[in-house]
Amino acid sequence: MFKKIAVIGLGNTLRRDDGIGVLILESLLNHYQRANIDYLNFGSASFDLMHRLQDYDVALLIDGISSAGLAAGELKIFSLDEAAFPEDGGAISSHELNLKDIFKLAQKLEIRTKIYVAGIQVDDVGFSESLSNTLRTKLVDLTKQVDKFIQERLS
Repeated sequence: MFKKIAVIGLGNTLRRDDGIGVLILESLLNHYQRANIDYLNFGSASFDLMHRLQDYDVALLIDGISSAGLAAGELKIFSLDEAAFPEDGGAISSHELNLKDIFKLAQKLEIRTKIYVAGIQVDDVGFSESLSNTLRTKLVDLTKQVDKFIQERLS
């Protein structure tokens, strides 16, 4: 059976490492693009994302995260329904819709899409258009790791 698959980059490229999801998405498009996958740039994530998710059987959200107990530049891939969110209501990402909001809305709207998250621990989300040195040196490897997941688990 043919699965409809989306790979979605999230992040604000004007806030240093917060843009890592968009940069990995661009790198995937330039080096590893597959014909049977839609690649979508949702930047800082809007409510339109929720509607678009419904069009797919499987989606991978690529995003910079914080408070995940990871070292800066470390990647963790998990399904959204397995995510552990902070009890204090803290956000894991810094967008209009953070990952916790996306999870709650997906449940409320009964979205049946299997959603995975490729979360990259950020180092610096200050205002600048460049990644921190930590994430810049890991960008190629992070892209390869995400592509490996796409190849093994989504395609």
